[in-house]
Amino acid sequence: MDKGEIRFRKVIVHILDSTVGMPVLSDTLLDYGSDFEEFLRGHVNKVLNTDDKKTCVFYREDSQAYQEIEALAKAGFADAVFVEASQRLASCLYGIMNKNIDIPQADFVEALFEAGEEQYLALLKMDYKTSFTHQTQSDAFGNTNEIIKFRAILPTENQKLSEAAVICLSDFSISLIEKKYQVNGQKTNYFSKLFLNCSGALSPKTQLSIVTHAIDAVQKKYYNDSEQFEVQMETKQVIHRQLEETGAVDVPAVLDQVFKEKEEFKGEVNERLEKYHIGADTQIEPQTESALRKFSKQYLATDTGVEIKIPMEQYRDGEHIEFITNQDGSISILIKNVGRIISK
Repeated sequence: MDKGEIRFRKVIVHILDSTVGMPVLSDTLLDYGSDFEEFLRGHVNKVLNTDDKKTCVFYREDSQAYQEIEALAKAGFADAVFVEASQRLASCLYGIMNKNIDIPQADFVEALFEAGEEQYLALLKMDYKTSFTHQTQSDAFGNTNEIIKFRAILPTENQKLSEAAVICLSDFSISLIEKKYQVNGQKTNYFSKLFLNCSGALSPKTQLSIVTHAIDAVQKKYYNDSEQFEVQMETKQVIHRQLEETGAVDVPAVLDQVFKEKEEFKGEVNERLEKYHIGADTQIEPQTESALRKFSKQYLATDTGVEIKIPMEQYRDGEHIEFITNQDGSISILIKNVGRIISK
């Protein structure tokens, strides 16, 4: 979905501040202007185009959120029905927040929008940020300007929300981002598990992290220090090349290239991945270029305190850097063909 396609039809905002003692629910739709519309459009676009996004489905029979949204869709999104349904959703979320003090206070924006031929409902929890602003006090002696700390600042358009969902109203599929908080003493994805009551696959960012950590764990188990360094560098190069050429990471192909004929090593990695329901034929397709940038440089740190950042192209070509294993097992790094050196 292109950002410019998003056309908002109805927007309402509810205040979920536990210090008030109850949710402050709006009884009317928000009369918003073009600036706020662009602000919302930016946040919705971020939800739909981040590698943190999970695609989820409702547990329909057990989800109050699903039942509210389904009834709303059947009612044709009449203004009064939209307002009442939004209040019930906000009250449900507030009840969860109020029982778990680690969940941040927020404004809760619910927005009906269209893109192409589809209708969507965005549920955006906008956690408060603390910042400074001015305040003017007037009395018989004149004005006194003060700087005060204000704690109910909304995230800017460039900041990422912690919890948000965009629901496609034709099939009720959910694009979701969320963060874990303490619930009954345990870190929990409360937005999906308690509020929406839905589940789905891991995000591309999480999948890629799990795969790289599983490969790294097996390499550390079976290779000595100098060997680990080489195979870890090779792993990053393989992943970077796949992302560069196809825009996706083919997990079986990565394992074939990294471990070559060592089937037992590949098997152990796959066993680790199965715990996260990542199959042996998984392909990970990041939505943003940040994944490619992450693997575009090799970051090295030596036990002597030296840190080096190597662009992947220079690591590959062998013309600019060389790693030499000495007879005593130590490693020398030779930087070659340098025209000039700049101190930063």
